[in-house]
Amino acid sequence: MSSRASNEDVGQISEMNELIVKIAPALASSLLGLLVIAYLAVFRVMKKPKGSTKMVKIADSIKEGAKAFLHREYIYLVGFVVIMYIVIGAITGSWAETGLSFLLGAALSAFCGYCGMLIAVEANVRTANAAKTGLNSALQVAFGSGGVMGLSVVCLGLLGLIVIYSIVGGNTQVDTAYMAGFGFGASGIALFARVGGGIYTKAADVGADLVGKVESAIPEDSPKNPATIADNVGDNVGDVAGMGADLFESFVGSIIASVQLSEAAIRTFRVVNPRIGDEPTDARYESDRDHFVALPFWIAGLGIFAAIIGIFLVRTSEDARSEATGGSSAHHDQHKLLASKGQQHEDLQNQLLHIIRRGIFSATVLSWIFSYVTCGVFFEFTSTTCYYLLGCITIGLIAGETIGICTEYATSFAYKPTISIAKKSRIGSAGVIIQGLGIGMLSTIAPMFVVCIAVLSCYELAGDYGIAIAAVGMLSTLGVTLATDAFGPVADNAGGIAEMAELEEYVRETTDGLDALGNTTAATGKGFAIGSAVLTSLALLAAYKSDAGLEVIDISAAEVLVAAIFGACLPYIFAALTMMAVGRAASLMIEEVRRQFREYHLLEENPTREPDFAACVAISTKASIIEMIIPGILAILAPLFVGFLLGSQALGGLLIGALTSGFMLAVFMANAGGAWDNAKKFIEADRLGQDKGKGSSEHAAAVVGDTIGDPFKDTSGPALNILIKLMTMMSLVFAEYLPNKSYDDSQWYVAVVVAVAFMAVAFGITYWMRKTGFGSIDYGNVNTLARQQH
Repeated sequence: MSSRASNEDVGQISEMNELIVKIAPALASSLLGLLVIAYLAVFRVMKKPKGSTKMVKIADSIKEGAKAFLHREYIYLVGFVVIMYIVIGAITGSWAETGLSFLLGAALSAFCGYCGMLIAVEANVRTANAAKTGLNSALQVAFGSGGVMGLSVVCLGLLGLIVIYSIVGGNTQVDTAYMAGFGFGASGIALFARVGGGIYTKAADVGADLVGKVESAIPEDSPKNPATIADNVGDNVGDVAGMGADLFESFVGSIIASVQLSEAAIRTFRVVNPRIGDEPTDARYESDRDHFVALPFWIAGLGIFAAIIGIFLVRTSEDARSEATGGSSAHHDQHKLLASKGQQHEDLQNQLLHIIRRGIFSATVLSWIFSYVTCGVFFEFTSTTCYYLLGCITIGLIAGETIGICTEYATSFAYKPTISIAKKSRIGSAGVIIQGLGIGMLSTIAPMFVVCIAVLSCYELAGDYGIAIAAVGMLSTLGVTLATDAFGPVADNAGGIAEMAELEEYVRETTDGLDALGNTTAATGKGFAIGSAVLTSLALLAAYKSDAGLEVIDISAAEVLVAAIFGACLPYIFAALTMMAVGRAASLMIEEVRRQFREYHLLEENPTREPDFAACVAISTKASIIEMIIPGILAILAPLFVGFLLGSQALGGLLIGALTSGFMLAVFMANAGGAWDNAKKFIEADRLGQDKGKGSSEHAAAVVGDTIGDPFKDTSGPALNILIKLMTMMSLVFAEYLPNKSYDDSQWYVAVVVAVAFMAVAFGITYWMRKTGFGSIDYGNVNTLARQQH
């Protein structure tokens, strides 16, 4: 690192000690982003017509269900926030700075998720109605709502950090430690939003698919299926609100890590000699510390400008669908689509992907140009410091795009991995499941290499600070990246509304095209979220090590090795808890749907009454709220237990174990689930043959695989990246208050209190479930059933 170190100031802006200079681009871009959000919400979404009365009635049911769930979830989260505020204040003594930062982070994270849900439930019916006109009209509405979600996350996240930094300030690790409280607040809300929303949506989805499509052979989103409204509600509370809170956490976490590592940057780029009492906190490094603190604010702020431009570049011509299918009019296009969907479906998918990529890649290039100018202005265009840091930002941008491409290859039905799963449906559901598991496991290789190369390269270029600023670079275009992910659930909802309102089939074909694109962009979005989570967590881990006063984390030490093994096991425990939670909640949903089919004769020509959609919504709401408690508390209390029992170095081992294990498991689950989903869609597009589409044995086998993949990709997998970020951020909050040795006489009792608290909650909920029969299905008398079968 000596070749990079300078005896002179590397920062070139003499006024950098002024607060306004540090935050000006971030503040300006955030305020502009809020104006763009208002424009998109009003002119792209709210001013568009909703359609028929029947469509509006269906959409209102979805909206009411989504609001009811989030209101109830947030009531529980208020209790969590109050308790954690007291814990933070009691342990750190920083009731005002760290405590209030925690409250602000939690409030903004929850608000972002709620805003995303509100715009999504307004856009779904308008997208369905716009699909009557053409592809571009539907795309503009759906993507406009996604843009609102994406820009809300980055603008509110950046404004929140600007507010707390403007009030408290600081440019050393100790002075800016309060910012970890903001990140912890965002992490806590994100975890519960992702887990609760994921359980909700997949309980409804699994129940609707198994009883509707597999057992009763009725179409997806059939108005006869009582679980369809709950399924569509789940798309909004899980895929929109949950993903928004997740990436809000990553975005602010990367900036916090960079600010916290300003001293690490001083050690890298300045000649610091501790042997003569020289420290990075000395006054002579003040200006450079200010530059390193300001850099992530500038990069993130200018990235918002790039994202805004990228969002407005996502558009296609009105006759795009017609061109993709060889027609020139909507009527002609309708008949062409209905006559032969196979190749036409793929052409449309590829065209829409190109449109989305145009927006993302344009934003990426613009963000890089802005970063180049920023680094040059900060550190002089002729200096090595400028290009070392620009190299890290470039690596972060490329790594994010590369992980997305790798994920797309593993999950899109345009490529061999997913096609191979679809072909295995010819031998039954077992073949689909086995192939999907194998594809998911193999898909971990490419992201692993990308992250490893990125981390090693950034560390060589700029040390720990380089890893953090690479994460900022990767997330600088989050506004448009998240928009491409968030519009998918809107398109899915629009398709459901079109099916339930019994609109013309060409309308459903249009929404299906957007939905298929949404599935692919959602898969790449999950890959992006996981990759950014790993980089952010590594940067936070470096900050934790410094805060805790650790020179190294010795993995060969017994207590550290034990903690690392425990940490590696935690993602599996967490994933198992969430998977089984979906299973129990889905069991309740399955039983309810079967009951309504049986008692209301819903599958007959003249049912005795309409489906009771509210009953299914209530089941998903109650189940998800209860089931999210144990996994959430485990993630929060595990670091406290290990830290106070085995010491700060052992906690570092736990974080390393959880990070490495959780990264691989998250990629495996997200990609396997995405591949199963798109293998089913490959079959539904008649790509295996006209006689092997919907209603065939091959389709039934693929539906089973997709049903298994649903909680993989939408519940357990996405929640794992929040798990590793949450534990790292929480450890950073309490780092300087943890004992330095194992079994510290004055603090070991805290670990006992934590363990007892977790056991009391876990056993209490488990006992209640067994006592009430929660999640169980009455199969009748087993012996009687056995005699009947013989």
